[in-house]
Amino acid sequence: MPRFKLKIEYDGTRYYGWQVQKGQKTVQGEFIEASKKVFGTHDFEFYGSGRTDSGVHATGQIAHLDVKTSLKPEIIVLRLNDALPNDICIISAERVSDSFHARYDAVTRSYIYVISKRRSAFGKNYVWWIKDRLDVNLMRKAVSMMVGFKDFKSFTDPKGDHDSTLVDLSFIDIYEVGDLIVLHVVGSHFLWKMVRRMTGVIVEIGRGKLNADFLPSMFEKYSDIPAKHTSPPSGLFLNRIYYKGESVERGDTVLPTFLNLIR
Repeated sequence: MPRFKLKIEYDGTRYYGWQVQKGQKTVQGEFIEASKKVFGTHDFEFYGSGRTDSGVHATGQIAHLDVKTSLKPEIIVLRLNDALPNDICIISAERVSDSFHARYDAVTRSYIYVISKRRSAFGKNYVWWIKDRLDVNLMRKAVSMMVGFKDFKSFTDPKGDHDSTLVDLSFIDIYEVGDLIVLHVVGSHFLWKMVRRMTGVIVEIGRGKLNADFLPSMFEKYSDIPAKHTSPPSGLFLNRIYYKGESVERGDTVLPTFLNLIR
């Protein structure tokens, strides 16, 4: 069966995450139903690069689709988009080797979290509005202590379905753009709710309610502090999945493109 690599964006507000779950509306579930209509068969396989939680968005999710079809990639994009709801969109499709796997071949993941410093009538599904003043210098001190190969057990569910809680966190950049504070988080992979709990802790430090000096202890033994400060899913976006040979983008390359999508 031919294999196609799909780049996908979606507004996760209405969905109970990416992965198919019985009795719940999910992004993967919508793709499966759309594929049945477009290809007229149940005989296909569809795998994403990873899960996103309920309410989390994506601007660069990657999936691979195995389906017997004579349709060209550009026609697959058009027909699937016609069959999908308006808050899910395929950006591109390309034929790839049968050995390519959207999840297992991924080497780096990029997430963006958006915080608004003021109340807004627009975009509330895509930001976390924080009333308190945030000290960005304290937040930057906090993220410098998170980067590296560390045990993020305190930033996920201890009963989660992970083989290991060790993660190589490449960098966290913090930008101030008008009324927004934007966190760009890049690492080897991410655990369930990890980015949201990291963001919550960073914000509490920015508020002055947590001391960054306590951060190292959260990597040494389990702490329930991050779980208490889990940030809402509305501000979180799966930004991009990187594969072997692709260079990680940051700063002026990533931010303007991303903000143009959500504004």
